[in-house]
Amino acid sequence: MKKMTVGFMLLCAFLLALTGCGTKDNSKDSGDKAEKKTLRVVTDAAYAPMEFLDKDEVKGFDVDFAKAVAEAAGYDVKVDHVGWDPMFVELDNKRADMAVAAITIDKDRKKTYDFTHPYYLSTLKILVPKGSSIKSAADLKGKKVAVQGGTTGNIAAEKLLGKNSENIKKFESNNLAIMELTKGGADAVVADSAIVDEYAKNNPKDKLTVIEDNAAFGAEFYGIMLAKGNEDLQKELNKAINTIFENGKYKEIYQKWFGIDPDIELLKKQQEK
Repeated sequence: MKKMTVGFMLLCAFLLALTGCGTKDNSKDSGDKAEKKTLRVVTDAAYAPMEFLDKDEVKGFDVDFAKAVAEAAGYDVKVDHVGWDPMFVELDNKRADMAVAAITIDKDRKKTYDFTHPYYLSTLKILVPKGSSIKSAADLKGKKVAVQGGTTGNIAAEKLLGKNSENIKKFESNNLAIMELTKGGADAVVADSAIVDEYAKNNPKDKLTVIEDNAAFGAEFYGIMLAKGNEDLQKELNKAINTIFENGKYKEIYQKWFGIDPDIELLKKQQEK
């Protein structure tokens, strides 16, 4: 009886050892999965080709970029279209981890939010009907200009026409501003180059043309926007941005949406400023 008990105890100990090994492996697997946090990304999906809605899915250059950066940093992402002004509210209330929506890095925004390294070079352009007398930014004076409120296009129009000018027509999105132009309610739209270029190209029936005035509108750089004080995530994302600059992923995404190569060296130089 004693011999059987000892043997039985040894067998139990052996089985427990095997079970323990199996448990350890499973915990490691589940632990790895749990460690990959999902970042909530908010956007304003009305900026084709940067971000737009395709049925219920948000697509665009910014979306592909955000996913690639998050992956390089070891995160998953969930992208939600909330609109322009609500993006800022979501960050303020800590309901989102970051915002990506062709957001220009500027001094005023940096007072309230943190930004990653720049990832896209843009400038403002003017969208007008073909045959318009408007040939430069100076020609906008005395004209009705449609813009999206709260954007750099809005700010530029105010500098040209006056902050409280009745000739500036503000809308919730660039799409609505362009609609105002096409129905004759405005003489021009001032918006980011990617937006006006894409609209003019894809809507030839509207007979619109794009005016470029680099002397009036300087270069702008987009960044991922974060709540103030989120330095750890900012550092992780900055490192990930440089990773996709180096491994060719950024170039691949840029070529997919714009058909040309990006100036990565120019973007890298902005990190020194």
